Amino acid sequence: MIMERKIKSVVWDVDGTLLNTSEGIIASVIDTLKICGYPPLDQATMESFIGPPIQHSFQKAFKLDLKSSNQMASVFRKEYKEKNLYKAELYPGMKKLLIHLKQRGVQQAVATYKREDYAKMIVDHFGISSYMDIVCGADFDGKLTKTDIIWNAIQSLKQHYLLDSVVMIGDTMNDAIGAKNLGIPFIAVRYGFGFKSGEELEKLEALKCIGIAENVEELGNLLEG
Repeated sequence: MIMERKIKSVVWDVDGTLLNTSEGIIASVIDTLKICGYPPLDQATMESFIGPPIQHSFQKAFKLDLKSSNQMASVFRKEYKEKNLYKAELYPGMKKLLIHLKQRGVQQAVATYKREDYAKMIVDHFGISSYMDIVCGADFDGKLTKTDIIWNAIQSLKQHYLLDSVVMIGDTMNDAIGAKNLGIPFIAVRYGFGFKSGEELEKLEALKCIGIAENVEELGNLLEG
């Protein structure tokens, strides 16, 4: 599906959308489990930690109370920042697409569940900060929802009165639901960590999804309208 409206602003998720961050996140989960004395998790469960708030993932995996999951999240963040933050890579063709959008005058922002200081560090490290007008992430206490973070990005871009010209791009239902809550179009990418099951893809139909990209080249084509 090609966009029929003029795109003025693109809001990007990070994990599984701009960057393949699986190596660093999974390494930090493994480190955290060892430090906190929890048993190993299977690969599929560890991969499910990529994207959602990390405290929620620990809480779900071990049926923890909020205090315990927050304590594990603190250990994870320390391990991630100090050892594993840059164990990631841009998806093939992504930098070229970001440059192209910048040259077209399209505003670009990051809206991620990563803590905002980490998000700024990783975007800068991989050489894409110059293409972003704003980087918005989670707060230190992890209280912001994905909807809150996307809205912060839109307001910073001063596009809150032109929502039809904004598109959110992400790889999980959290991204899709956040876009739906704000009434903005959404493009799903399947090269990341989500939208692998038929059930998820069926749900997208009700979430104002305007296109699905299997790779960065397809994503660029969707954004050319």
